Amino acid sequence: MNLVLYIHGKGGSAAESDHYTNLFPEYEVLGLDYKTFTPWETGKEIHETVKDLKSKYENIILIANSIRAFFSMNAQIENLIKKAYFISPIVNMEKLICNMMSWATVSEEELKRRKVISTDFGEDLSWDYLQYVKNHPVNWNVPTKILYGEKDNLTSFETMKAFADSHKASLTMMKGGEHWFHTKEQMAFLDNWIVNE
Repeated sequence: MNLVLYIHGKGGSAAESDHYTNLFPEYEVLGLDYKTFTPWETGKEIHETVKDLKSKYENIILIANSIRAFFSMNAQIENLIKKAYFISPIVNMEKLICNMMSWATVSEEELKRRKVISTDFGEDLSWDYLQYVKNHPVNWNVPTKILYGEKDNLTSFETMKAFADSHKASLTMMKGGEHWFHTKEQMAFLDNWIVNE
């Protein structure tokens, strides 16, 4: 038996996995409804889930969105999955956190002192989170295909391409696409990317 495991991005839901059922007719499709929100907790949750699923399924394909792609790469599941499809993945979390610190005019010294700082753009900056990211560089050796929107406001094309090149991942960019693939046109592009890649 084969499985597609879908891990939604922030603000999404496991029910989004239904979208992929027709794209993988020979696979069962399951959405992970995770309960945690830090890379060390969610990574453990993903690992335990995939390890359990691997006892029931011969081949597991991972589809992960945005920050959950980053969490998946921290979950030590490389030996448990066949391949991965990443949609707008966060591939350099340290750089993203530093960018957010810059947007919020917060220095590393201030973050270290205050531990957690709320921002005007709705994200909390965390000293523990930054330290975890610095101390756990991504090590990912799974055949991976990446879908990237040209207007992604969280990760630059240069950062995405550098990751793809260094991890031998294929990279497809949608002209005019955003970080969140959600419009009819964007979803049609995503479907075509999965079917024809």
